[in-house]
Amino acid sequence: MAGESTFDVVSKVDKQEVANALHQAQKELVQRYDFKGVGAEVDFSGEKILMKANSEERVLAVLDVLQSKLIRRGISLKSLDTGEPFASGKEFRLEASIKEGIEQDLAKKINKLIRDEGPKGVKSQIQGDELRVSSKSRDDLQATMNLLKDFEEADLQFVNFRS
Repeated sequence: MAGESTFDVVSKVDKQEVANALHQAQKELVQRYDFKGVGAEVDFSGEKILMKANSEERVLAVLDVLQSKLIRRGISLKSLDTGEPFASGKEFRLEASIKEGIEQDLAKKINKLIRDEGPKGVKSQIQGDELRVSSKSRDDLQATMNLLKDFEEADLQFVNFRS
């Protein structure tokens, strides 16, 4: 083999699928009997998802509905960053956001994991909110992909596989 093979590690979410899951969750909240009269809502504004209900248990139930819709649409729950329920006047609120891109500290953890547990000839470098992994051996790159598939802290995808 003459050159190096590379691939990029990214963390992306299909925004349209998130919007579809939110619309489905909104419809289900309106239709379900156990959500009648509890002020259950889920709203999406830009990057934040806001869930509301009249009790902490109900707002957590709203979160459960949203999570089931996201899973059904093929979106990993690792991409959903959820806060804690908090009281706001007479209602409880819960804020969540969709995580995209690999943050610097997370990229450093992935880099360290590749260095420590990956094949010896594999190099990785941080490029903005993604990681470029390169090696002379395609088999080493496959082994690195398998190593990163089990990474717990983020939903990772592998793109731009080149040889």
